[in-house]
Amino acid sequence: MTIPETGPNAPATADTASRADEPTLTIRRPDVSDGGAMWRVARDSGELDLNSSYAYLLLADHFGDTCRIALMGDDVVGFVSGYRLPADPTRYFLWQVAVDERARGHRLAGRLIDAVIDAHPEVTSLTTTVTEDNQSSRRVFQRWAEQRGGTLREVTGFEAHHFPDGHEAEPLLVIDGFR
Repeated sequence: MTIPETGPNAPATADTASRADEPTLTIRRPDVSDGGAMWRVARDSGELDLNSSYAYLLLADHFGDTCRIALMGDDVVGFVSGYRLPADPTRYFLWQVAVDERARGHRLAGRLIDAVIDAHPEVTSLTTTVTEDNQSSRRVFQRWAEQRGGTLREVTGFEAHHFPDGHEAEPLLVIDGFR
């Protein structure tokens, strides 16, 4: 059972295990001391473009209100990072979501997204970019949209020629109607 956060300064929330084999997880806002652990989860995911450790410190410190971490005991085992678009604060751009191998299989990515979106009732649209070959991430977003009663559509995002390093295109996934 997920206990959602209420408000931007809500205390940590715990998920109670519905089965004996499910871990108890806590989801909360990160602070600067969590940035290093966020970097490690991103690095160990094997899926994400790894940013500098400094970037994760900034996300945790400057954007903690629009990011969340998941803890198993004292260990960070997942995170979602993102921000509300400056030109349209009703749109949330999800930069990265990652779950440590120890916490996979418990819908943690979706629960992290729930926690950050539910803390921002003014947000009515979620956007993210995902490469075409990242089917596991695409399934996470499709499942999240369906479970929230939203619709997911794909539009042009960042084309391959936008990247200076040979990175493949990152189409934009837009989820609306989840409120």
